Amino acid sequence: MLSHVSPNSEVSARQNLRWLFILRNLMILSEGMLIFLSTFGLNIRLPHQQLWLVLLVLGALNIYTSARLDSDEPVLESEIFVQITLDVIGIAGLLYFTGGASNPLTWVFLLPVIITTIMLPQSYSWYMVIITASMYTVLIAYNVPLPSIEPYMPDPRMLHPDMPHYEFIKHAHEMSGRSYFSLHLFGMWFGFVFSAGLVAYFVAELAKTLKIQERRLAEARENALRDERVVALGTLAASAAHDMGTPLGTIAILAHELEQEFPLHRFPDLHEKTLIIQQQIDRCKEALSVMSASAGEMRAESGKAVPVVEYLDHVINQWRTHKPGAKLSFFVSNDIAAEAQIIAERTLTHSIINILNNAAEASPKDKGVELYASWDMHTLNLRIRDYGPGLPPELVELGGKSPVVSKKHGLGVGLFLTYSTIKRLGGRINLYNFDNGGACVEISLPLLNAETYDDESGFG
Repeated sequence: MLSHVSPNSEVSARQNLRWLFILRNLMILSEGMLIFLSTFGLNIRLPHQQLWLVLLVLGALNIYTSARLDSDEPVLESEIFVQITLDVIGIAGLLYFTGGASNPLTWVFLLPVIITTIMLPQSYSWYMVIITASMYTVLIAYNVPLPSIEPYMPDPRMLHPDMPHYEFIKHAHEMSGRSYFSLHLFGMWFGFVFSAGLVAYFVAELAKTLKIQERRLAEARENALRDERVVALGTLAASAAHDMGTPLGTIAILAHELEQEFPLHRFPDLHEKTLIIQQQIDRCKEALSVMSASAGEMRAESGKAVPVVEYLDHVINQWRTHKPGAKLSFFVSNDIAAEAQIIAERTLTHSIINILNNAAEASPKDKGVELYASWDMHTLNLRIRDYGPGLPPELVELGGKSPVVSKKHGLGVGLFLTYSTIKRLGGRINLYNFDNGGACVEISLPLLNAETYDDESGFG
């Protein structure tokens, strides 16, 4: 399928050249079959040696095109236009030896115009119209006429005076005339059917390509809008981290003084509460350190490649410090790649922990949260399920596209940032509710295989 109507990139231009290679193969094959059938099937005396020579030149051009597709040099629009022009010259050569403009297959001059219009900018299309029209005009005056299939009607006075013999020649003339007319009509019919089918095919492919392009543009606009909101949230987070740093440091100093003033042997209960306050202050400081780095923008540089098993253990252990009383059932597929590795990015860890936190808050304590994990050398699949009341419809619909104003069930901005982080890392996230109660979040993340690990070793 054509990637673009106007090849503005190397990928689309190379794809267009590949299509031109395929179409030229079809033309060589069909022309070869017509020459063979006309020469050996219909006994039409054609200059088949010259015709085979033209097909041989077109075949050599296609061999060059095949080698060109295997090379790493960029494909240019002008190169595609030159190749189509050479095809036009080849078509003109075939028609020159088969009657020129009187050949019923002169419709093939429409194909280069159609292909140029689809593959190249409009200026090239008008150049191709001029070239094909000029070739057609030249073939009207200069060509090798087709051998006459019908015999010329002889003069009765020059034939044998036997009248039945003359009637026989007259009947043969009428029969051959009808055969010639039928052959011409068949050529015109075949040309119409073939050209109509080819035009319909290319128009359908073009419409499909345009739909794909429109969908990609819509996705790009959606991603740009989401990124703008993430940047806005990151700016607010950095500002909040700056404003909260000083009072949080003051609280930490006071908590430390309270710990010294109320020792454990004299005030055990108060001393224990003081330690809890200090632990929560440390958690706040850690969260502010993430926000101060522009909402985790620089954390990707500090990530390193670790085995998936080790990374999941780290995430679960860190989550248990947030929810020590929550119940978690962890299931790992039996068919896993033990040597698979993942970039242990901190923003990704916080995203998974955020989903686990919300699942634990929504689910009853006796049922807890279920975490299913499976992976191969390329993809990590996580499925987090809770047994709560389920996600609101507006959250399922807009949770990953924009922050939800109503933070029902503890979800909203956190889910939006989680969705943005996973999409930025090349992953996918899907939210849905179960019919029997509870919600599920499915996450797919790309992993490091042997090749990509060498390319991204700078993370380590």
